[in-house]
Amino acid sequence: MRSRTPDRLCAEAVDVALAVTEEAAGPQSVGEHLGVVAEGDRVVTHFFACKEPAYRGWRWATTLTRASRAKVVTIDETVLLPGDDAVLAPEWVPWSERLRPGDMGPGDLLPTEADDLRLEPGWTGEDDERFPGFPEGVGPEGPGASDGAETSGAEVPAQDFVVPTPATISAVAAELGMGRPRVLSRYGLHAAADRWEEQFGAKTPMAQAAPANCVSCGFLVAIKGSLSQAFGICANEFSPADGRLVSLSYGCGGHSEAAVMPKTPAPPPMVLDDLAETEPLTLHPDRTASVDDEASPAEELGHS
Repeated sequence: MRSRTPDRLCAEAVDVALAVTEEAAGPQSVGEHLGVVAEGDRVVTHFFACKEPAYRGWRWATTLTRASRAKVVTIDETVLLPGDDAVLAPEWVPWSERLRPGDMGPGDLLPTEADDLRLEPGWTGEDDERFPGFPEGVGPEGPGASDGAETSGAEVPAQDFVVPTPATISAVAAELGMGRPRVLSRYGLHAAADRWEEQFGAKTPMAQAAPANCVSCGFLVAIKGSLSQAFGICANEFSPADGRLVSLSYGCGGHSEAAVMPKTPAPPPMVLDDLAETEPLTLHPDRTASVDDEASPAEELGHS
């Protein structure tokens, strides 16, 4: 049990602690004496300021002790410890908790844990003891040939059943999303849907101000799977969600039916009123008068 009162002989041995600390750290690194703390019975730690610029707020700690009924103080250890205002490195956080969306770059690898809650085992057909894709009782050689055992009940007529090839099975499995070691779990689907709904969902300011939802937009590209009932892909290059997976309840001002641009009206044909009497309008009367005043040579000869 730690004693509350420092041992008197150990506490008074400041010079001994200072000499040991300077020997261990160097005289230029040890500052003034900061205090004494009792670590236990006849065990005392002396603290000295650290003068190293890289260890601001740290303290040199030299522990002294003595044996029972002994008057000679001995040295235990000298270490560098952080103080209350010491500059410390941040608490270590696992990489899986530090990673944020967008942190990955070209060439980076992001391993997933074996027990990742977002994934669950998929169907690949490798663990199936029977031939994958064949109904029970039917093997690759025809009805009743599986495992060499007789089938119970009505046999499948050979002319009505076509034995699928492994290539056909793999193609169908790939189209259905099978053939992968792991697939999205129910938790993974809900987590992704919540994330997409938060970014491009009905509660966003863009959707609140939109004239209509994406479910009725001509730029929406449908997707397959269970998420097709709630999401689609935006294909409007002028939309902020272009190329993104958007909720069917999302919307923006680029909705295909939000507004139809009116065509430019054609001007009416020109109408000339020939029935009304009009007087000719001379644009430059001064020029017309000057031309009339000058007689041509032909006119002069005619008068002569």
